[in-house]
Amino acid sequence: MSRWKALPADLDPRVRQLVVRLRRLKDHGDLSMQRLAAKTGYSQKSWERYLNGRSLPPREAVEALAQVGGEDPTRLLVLHELAAEGWEKRRRDTPVAEADGEEPSAAEAGTSSTDDETLSAADGRSARPHGRSLRIAVAAGAVALVLAVVSAVLLAVRLTDHSADDKAATTRPATTAGSFPTSGSAPSYTCRIQRTDGHWYAGNSRTQDAILAQGLAGPDVAEAQCLLRRAGFSPGGIDGVYGPLTERAVKDLQKRAGLPPDGIVGPHTWGALRK
Repeated sequence: MSRWKALPADLDPRVRQLVVRLRRLKDHGDLSMQRLAAKTGYSQKSWERYLNGRSLPPREAVEALAQVGGEDPTRLLVLHELAAEGWEKRRRDTPVAEADGEEPSAAEAGTSSTDDETLSAADGRSARPHGRSLRIAVAAGAVALVLAVVSAVLLAVRLTDHSADDKAATTRPATTAGSFPTSGSAPSYTCRIQRTDGHWYAGNSRTQDAILAQGLAGPDVAEAQCLLRRAGFSPGGIDGVYGPLTERAVKDLQKRAGLPPDGIVGPHTWGALRK
């Protein structure tokens, strides 16, 4: 596993969560920077900026890394949308050039060019003509737009699917052992802890792989909060909002389970919560 540099202290938490996720995906794929550049079409120097928090990677780079790592890009693209908001806020607050004096990336400069022309010589490919790069960039932008719309629709459908169960959960009191009252905020959630087929469930969601990070909300978050409390880690109130207390509880659970304590709930953390 790579020995990563510490991320900038002033990095927005949403950007930090995306970078940590990308770092983990690179490490799990046992990819060197050189191999990563060859497989994704973005230069080694660009990936060093992206993975050290000095530049926000474009959506296409995030999607390319997900495909190389064999992961569904939809979840990473949702994290990228949140990170883009945090990055834009940081740019407004501190409109200065990058501290290391490097030229800004294509994503920061607002251009449509990519880093294809700076690929490592290891894969034996030559630089691409600018005209072709422009066409590829335009096509990639159209695909990214479609993916963004699809992601938004999927999230809306998912929340809608859970709405009926959430409403029923708020009308039934918690009467079984191991149940916990909600904080009283709307919408409210109830922990109905039970073990089925060797896995723990709290009655809010049955997901095994939803990606949760600070700033998100909904029944998946409430489910994680209930299971954190069952495991002995207090997330604060069971309000379905992924805040600092929930993130701290997730990190404590990850440390106990031998997982990287990044505060992001993914498939491995769900496995630790449900077993």
